[in-house]
Parts: sequence; structure tokens; C-alpha cells
Amino acid sequence: MAEPLIREPLLDTPEMPGNVSPALRLLRSSLPEAFRSRLRSARELDREIRDAAGEGAFATAVPALDRLLDGGLPRGQLVELVGGRTSGRFSTLLAVLAAATGVGETAALVDLGDGLDPEAALALGADLERLLWLRPVTLKDSLAAAEMLLASGFPLVALDLGQPPVRGGRGVEAAWLRLARAARAHDAALLVASPYRVSGTAAAVVLKAERARAAWQGQGASPRLLGGCSSRLVLEKRRGQLAGRAEELTLTAPGAPRPAAVPARSPVAEARPRVREERPAIAAVPPLRRAAAG
Repeated sequence: MAEPLIREPLLDTPEMPGNVSPALRLLRSSLPEAFRSRLRSARELDREIRDAAGEGAFATAVPALDRLLDGGLPRGQLVELVGGRTSGRFSTLLAVLAAATGVGETAALVDLGDGLDPEAALALGADLERLLWLRPVTLKDSLAAAEMLLASGFPLVALDLGQPPVRGGRGVEAAWLRLARAARAHDAALLVASPYRVSGTAAAVVLKAERARAAWQGQGASPRLLGGCSSRLVLEKRRGQLAGRAEELTLTAPGAPRPAAVPARSPVAEARPRVREERPAIAAVPPLRRAAAG
């Protein structure tokens, strides 16, 4: 009876950064030279991902997003932002693009939902000369375009899937895994904005934007003006961290006036007693009755 090559389990063998387990060394020695350098253990892969995370992250200029992502969009990872209508999802994506192009970086937007308004992007401070705008028709074309842009060297690629139903469904998980691998290979930031979860296990970070609440300006009989809206960003998934963290997201309507300060009351006016006017009650007079003629 042939004896097994390995008597000890792989998981029980400790691995240090400069020390490779004997089992992995034996396995590598049995492989061809072309495959030896590509073989990694789970601990080595996890260490490489943790070492690469956070290096050169894109600051998004959205305080809630930067706090949840520990400084900005991580390079080499797929970040999925999930949110329905009136959740601030697309506004957050525009703010990320404006922050990147505003400091001189080039970025690309794959706009499957065709929701980009160039005037709104300019109002947020985006440099349209540094933004490449693509409008594919199907999800399959969108994934192919995003992968091509990552391979072309764009440091930031954003993919917006529009409103449900997404044209093309959720796509194949293998396509999302290939897209995440392209972002990692080219050390680029990849942001996917979707109305519901589509990327499966390919996403390293998943954020959810809750339904926004309107913030109105004006009191009493004065007309009400929409000053903006507020929502919450919830961290639903991040490798190596606990989910459940949330941050408040505030969006201000362009051109909305700032709320006026409430004037302070005069202490003399507050001390003045209020006088209640009392009017004498008027008793009702019964109607006169005519005497009947005799």
C-alpha cells in the first residue's frame, strides 16, 4: 500500500512571512517551473491583499464614504454601492468622479443607466476634460467596457447600472470576478453603483445607501424650499472587518439658500406681561310677540 506524501495537514503548519511550510515547499517542487512562482497559500494571499489595501486610496470628498473606507476608495478592489431611487447613490458617484478629476486624475464612467447630466457634474467641480463617458446598451457591453478601461490604465473606473430592472440582468459571476481581477492587476479603483447586489463574491467592499429623507426650509406660512436630503451609508461587507458601521450622508440641493438665523428675542419683550382683553357678554334679547287683535 502506498504511503501518502504528506502526513501533516496544511492548515496546522504555521507560516511566517519568510518561512514557507514544508508541505507547500514539497508541492511547489513537484510542479513545473512556470507554475511555481504563481502558487500561493491562503495566508500568503491574505497577507498580500492586506498589504496592498489602502495604498494610494482615492479620497472621495464625501466625508461619510471616506470614514467608512478608511480614507477613500481602495485601489485594486471592487467596491459596490447599492441604493434605490432617491438614495443619493448617483450623487455620491458624481462626487467621487468630481473629487478625482478635480485634483488632476483621469477617470472613466460607464453609464448604463444614462443618468449623467454634464451640468450637474460641472456644478460639483468635475473636470469634464479628464472624464471619459461611455453609454453602453447592455450589461455585457458595460462589463467589457469597464474591463477594457482598466486595462488601458485608467486609475478610477465607475460603473453605474441605472434603475431596475437592469438591462441584462445581474450578469454572470465569472464576469464580475474577472473585472475585480483586472482592477487588482492594474492597481485601479473600481466603483460599481447598482440598485441591488449584482457582483456576488467579487466585491471586496459593499455599501448600501438607504432611502433619503427630504430636508425642507421655511416655517409657518412662508413657502417651503427643498434644501437637500439626508441618508445613511451602511457598511454591509468588507474583508477583514465587521459589517454594520453606518455614517450619515447629507446632500445639499444646488442653489438652495442657507437657513436664516432665528432672531433673538428681546429680554424686555419677554418680561412684558400679556394683557388679555375681555369683552362684556351681550345677552340675547327675546323677540317681541305681537298681541293678537281682539
